[in-house]
Amino acid sequence: MTGSRSLRSGLRALRPAAFGADPAGVRMERIRRSPNFADGVFQNPVGARTRPTGSMTEFAKIYFRKEERVRRAPAGAIPVHPTTLADLAKPPVSGLRLTWMGHSSVLAEIDGRRVLFDPVWGDRCSPFAFAGPKRLHPVPVPLAALGPVDVVVISHDHYDHLDLPTIRGLAGTGTVFAVPLGVGAHLECWGVPADRIHELDWNDTVKVAGLSLTATPARHFCGRGLRNQQHTLWASWVVAGPEHRIYHSGDTGYFSGFKDIGAEYGPFDATMIQIGAYSEFWPDIHMTPAEGMRAHLDLQGGRPSGTMLPIHWGTFILAPHPWAEPGEGTVEAAAQAGAAIALPRPGEPFEPNTARVPAAPWWRAVARVPAGGWPATAAEPAAESAQESADEPAAESGGSPAGTGEPEAVTSA
Repeated sequence: MTGSRSLRSGLRALRPAAFGADPAGVRMERIRRSPNFADGVFQNPVGARTRPTGSMTEFAKIYFRKEERVRRAPAGAIPVHPTTLADLAKPPVSGLRLTWMGHSSVLAEIDGRRVLFDPVWGDRCSPFAFAGPKRLHPVPVPLAALGPVDVVVISHDHYDHLDLPTIRGLAGTGTVFAVPLGVGAHLECWGVPADRIHELDWNDTVKVAGLSLTATPARHFCGRGLRNQQHTLWASWVVAGPEHRIYHSGDTGYFSGFKDIGAEYGPFDATMIQIGAYSEFWPDIHMTPAEGMRAHLDLQGGRPSGTMLPIHWGTFILAPHPWAEPGEGTVEAAAQAGAAIALPRPGEPFEPNTARVPAAPWWRAVARVPAGGWPATAAEPAAESAQESADEPAAESGGSPAGTGEPEAVTSA
C-alpha cells in the first residue's frame, strides 16, 4: 500500500502544472447535481462526436500533402495593429468597443466596464513550452500593460482558451473570473483565490460590476490532462450591461440552441463567433464560417442585425484548412446573408454598429493567393502586396504536443 501511494505521488510530481486540477469535494458534488451531467460526464445539448471521425489515412494524406501544408500558414508577417494601447486609453464613444487580440481572446469594453474573454497570451497553446501549436503573430498588447479588467470570462478548459501563464499573470490583479462548472479547480490550482471565482452551469447568471454574465449552452467538450474525464463544462457567454449586450460563442458546433439563446437573451449589439479550426473529420464541435453566420442570425432572431466578429482563427494552426479560408468564408457568408461583420487586424479596437467598423480583408496581403485569385470585395489590400507576400516563405506553424500537428489539436481546441 505504501509503495502504491509513493507511485501515485511520484506520478503527480511529473504531472505538468498546465494540466491543472481535477474537480473534487464540494465542487464535484455540485457537478454531479447538474442537469447537464449524466453517466459520469457532462453532456452536449445534442449529440456530438468529440473525436476525429473518418479515415486517419485520408486525414494523413491531407495533412502531409505539401501544397496544402503551405497554405495552412500565412506567407508573410501577420499585421498587428500598432497603436492598441493609445486607442484603448480613450473611452468608446458609443459605450461598446471590442478588441480582438487574436484567436478567441477579446477585450470587450461595455457600459464602462471591461470584460476579457478567453485570454491566451502564451506562445503556444500546449502544456509544454517546447512543443504544440505556436503563435503566428505577437500579442498586440503586453498583459501587464492592458490595465484593469473587471471580469475574465473563460469558455472552457482547452489550451487555446485557458492558458496557464496568462491566468497566473491575471491572478494577482484582483480581477474576478466567470467560468463554467469545474474550471475553477484549474484556477485555484494556479493561484486564483476561490472567492474571486464564479462557476456557472448553463443558464446560470452572476452579477459583476453592474454586468450580468450568463453561461449558455455550447456543443463541444473539455479536458487538459491525459485522462480527459469530461468533468469540466464548456459554455458560450452572454454579457449584458445597462445599455448593451454581447455574445461570445467559445468553441461549439452548430446546433438549434442558438435560436433559444437569442430568444431568451438577445438580440445582441455584437456577437463573437467561432469560425476557424473546423474540419470534416470533426464536424460536430467546431463551426465553418457558413455555420457561424447561421448561428449569428439565429442569435439575432433570424435577422441580420448587430455586428459579427469572427474569432478562433488566424493565430494558431489547429486544423488542415488554408490559413485564410475562415476569413474568406466569413466575408462570403456575410454577403449572402446581408449581415454586418467586423474584420479587425489583431489588436485593432472598433465600436460595433458604427461607421468605422474595419471591413477590409487584411489577410490577403499576407496569404498565398488561391488559384483564380481573390474574389472581388468592396475593400481589399493592394494586389501587388498580396502577390509579393505569396512569394515569401511560410511562417513557422508549430506542431502538436505529440509532434503530429493538427490531428492532436482537436483534443485541445
